[in-house]
Amino acid sequence: MTNTQTIEVEREVRVSASPETIFPFLIDPEKIVRWKGTDAMLDPRPGGIYRVNVAGKNMARGEFVEVSPYSKVVFTWGWEGDTEVPPGSSTVEVSLTPNGDETIVRLRHTDLPTKESAAKHTMGWDHYMSRLAVAAPGGDPGEDPMINMDM
Repeated sequence: MTNTQTIEVEREVRVSASPETIFPFLIDPEKIVRWKGTDAMLDPRPGGIYRVNVAGKNMARGEFVEVSPYSKVVFTWGWEGDTEVPPGSSTVEVSLTPNGDETIVRLRHTDLPTKESAAKHTMGWDHYMSRLAVAAPGGDPGEDPMINMDM
């Protein structure tokens, strides 16, 4: 019997910045590496490449599915060289909802194949969303302790 159930991760963080300020941190290669990754190749349009070197040696790759300025970004996701979560095999949706002087950033990562992969991605997204909450308002999240760690 084939397991057709998919596993997802949902995370949320409040950021002391407007959606207009946060949005470029999701689609601009120079801004994304301030909170996640060492380098990035992003073409933020449907069908455009999403490629981020996360933690210095783990290359996440997929493509943009939806880019709605200041409200939502959707892209496929997976890891180059990984058979469990290969490039483009899962989907990440990030929504930005204004809330007073803050923005609620909600991330939903779907189509993960196992509870173990969901646990790893939960750890990663918790780490990187907290760094986004510092970087987007203009802070310095510091050197990423996950750089060159085995993930």
